[in-house]
Amino acid sequence: MSVAMRDAYGEALAELGARRPDVVVLDADLGNSIRCDAFGRRYPDRYIEVGIAEQNMVGVAAGLAACGLVPVVNSFAAFAVCRALDQIRVSVCQTGLPVKIVGSYSGLAVSKGGSTHASVEDIATMRALPGMTVIVPGDAEEAAQATRLLPEIPGPVYLRLYRNTVPAIAPEGYRFQPGRAVALRRGRDVAIISTGTMTARAVEAAARLAERGVEATVLHVPTVKPLDVEQVVEAVAGCRAVVTAEEHSVIGGLGAAVAECLSERQPTRILRVGVPDRFGESGPDDALLAHLEVDATAIERRVLAALENPREVL
Repeated sequence: MSVAMRDAYGEALAELGARRPDVVVLDADLGNSIRCDAFGRRYPDRYIEVGIAEQNMVGVAAGLAACGLVPVVNSFAAFAVCRALDQIRVSVCQTGLPVKIVGSYSGLAVSKGGSTHASVEDIATMRALPGMTVIVPGDAEEAAQATRLLPEIPGPVYLRLYRNTVPAIAPEGYRFQPGRAVALRRGRDVAIISTGTMTARAVEAAARLAERGVEATVLHVPTVKPLDVEQVVEAVAGCRAVVTAEEHSVIGGLGAAVAECLSERQPTRILRVGVPDRFGESGPDDALLAHLEVDATAIERRVLAALENPREVL
């Protein structure tokens, strides 16, 4: 049975509360949407509703962390990152405090919320903050595992979550490890390096490509920072093309991280699937993803173009 990532997160957060009495949860009036209110129902004395005050929420979290607690702050990704950026930068990252920031409703599929709610710049922003770990799970199971590990990851963490149900990608027995990528498929023609929701779409695209005689490696990168450099280099070795995929701007996210890595370790031409230099729009999720070319079809098309025109700039 498929589970929405936000539902898996809410259940895992409540489980974490049972194991870790030092975990406190802060919410900016979106607990039901994000599902962090499940924690509040079980542990009301460790659940702080600050209202629509994201900047204040992060400041309070920093104070709690300075007192030895592990605060988990919750909002939509667009609000958690952009509204509270100064507090994250100064009060959390410059002090190295273990504040865990959960940005839900990330990417484009935000239930017709439009450009104000779509978050296509959050990975780039959080990647640039010194000391920040950036985790982008690919399915509900991985999101739950990452949630349970939040207190174990030193310093500040940004956990980027998706609103909707996504196909399961985690292999049987899979265990999420911060900083580790996982190869879901091996092929010698092209390496598709993906994160978050785009990994399920990469797997779908790889299956379609196989029907055309194109064999693809699919490398899932749940931790965008720190990047698993060794796995990235291994994945592209011997491949004729490299394509990155993310439900995020093509500027500053996974594609940029992979390009930075390979430019130093193994100079390679890389094509990126992601949101072009623009804001999101309002519309049905699948239609919006197709319109902005952030789906399995876009990955398949990009791979074929790269293999057919290896010297052209696309």
